[in-house]
Amino acid sequence: MDHDPKALQVLFSAAAPPDLELRFRPMFGGIMAYANDKPLASLSNVGLAVKAPPALMAEFLSEPGAVPLRYEPDAPVSKSYVVAPPAVLADREALRDWIVRAVAGLAAAPVKKARGKR
Repeated sequence: MDHDPKALQVLFSAAAPPDLELRFRPMFGGIMAYANDKPLASLSNVGLAVKAPPALMAEFLSEPGAVPLRYEPDAPVSKSYVVAPPAVLADREALRDWIVRAVAGLAAAPVKKARGKR
């Protein structure tokens, strides 16, 4: 299914908790959603994909219709983004639950150290 990133941005914004600091930035023909200045979701023609640490990703993938993000059929699957299934997109509370859980999961994830210059 081909999605409109701008329509997904409206949907995402409406479902997000009102106290969540969101920022959106055009990226690779889609839109990247940031929460508290951390990447949270990819909004593209593929759909709305939420970033999640491994344990949460497994939970999200257990939802019927959820799949790992893949921008092109021959591209590798993402190890950290899950495309929300149509049932989640159609249910504002379900989408809010995904957003809240993803934000909490990312906040609990260890901070990556910056690579040094070579």
